[in-house]
Amino acid sequence: MKKLINDVGNVLAESLDGFAAAHADIVTLGNERKFVRRQRLKSGKVALISGGGSGHEPLHAGFVGHGMLDAACPGQVFTSPTPDQMIGAAEAVDQGAGVLFIVKNYEGDVMNFDMAKEMAGRSIATVVTDDDVAVENSLYTTGRRGVAGTLVVEKVVGAAAEKGADLDTLKALGDKVNQRTRSMGVALTSCTVPAAGKPTFSIGEDEMEMGVGIHGEPGRRRVKLQSADHIASEMIGAIVGDLAAAKTDRVLLFVNGFGGTPLMELYLMYHAAAAELEKQGVKIARSLVGSYVTSLDMAGCSLTVTALDDEIAQYWDAPVHTAALRWGV
Repeated sequence: MKKLINDVGNVLAESLDGFAAAHADIVTLGNERKFVRRQRLKSGKVALISGGGSGHEPLHAGFVGHGMLDAACPGQVFTSPTPDQMIGAAEAVDQGAGVLFIVKNYEGDVMNFDMAKEMAGRSIATVVTDDDVAVENSLYTTGRRGVAGTLVVEKVVGAAAEKGADLDTLKALGDKVNQRTRSMGVALTSCTVPAAGKPTFSIGEDEMEMGVGIHGEPGRRRVKLQSADHIASEMIGAIVGDLAAAKTDRVLLFVNGFGGTPLMELYLMYHAAAAELEKQGVKIARSLVGSYVTSLDMAGCSLTVTALDDEIAQYWDAPVHTAALRWGV
């Protein structure tokens, strides 16, 4: 294992210290590094809190700031944060209008955020994201996994919160965006968790995992490596087919890298996915390309499609200023 680390046990702590120092104009660390919060909170605004296991950076801490999250709770690598982290974050950022938890659908995350909600003693609502179409149940979930579509929910709901929407409105909006968002991923290599010191799974040089999860969980099947066009065709077909209940003539296309994929290849995948959407009569109205919801050093990518309406498009376009996403400010 070759990684830029000092001590395996201090990887997360030192990374968080570096993140907070690099973006001190936007964020600050909570006590004992239990959470990352906005440097400047907005009075009277509903507070948005998300979190999950580390190793997916910039998700979630990279999305703390104007127009997105008020706080993020980082667990150890691929491990849910604990309820005391969410409670501490809620105490730090609640401005009197309530708190919205945005939670990826993994059993540990859902359980711990639910416990925090019960114990926090304040007004809290929850949006659970489950945008992955690859499998109905996996090693760590009941139902579909929450993956890169979580970014879309955080951005849209964050913009609405910045505009002053109340807690019930934000909860309904988050659920709507999640229902109109689908994702699917493909892995070319495994990731390597620092504490393990070896790849999470073995995969041949001529193989790929179609439908992989963001922790390296198995997907639909292990197959021989295919062309980018073939991969995009299968993933877009599954996504659009699953979105049949939503009007999909105008969409956001988000091509997300897993941490070990060059940007050149991500744009190539965007080209392939866009061509496939065009074949199906779907117009791309908004785009995002980059490594935003990663799996440490895994090579591969995911495709996310959100069926837009005027409300979602408006909030997607709204100003955002975070460590990882910035426009319109």
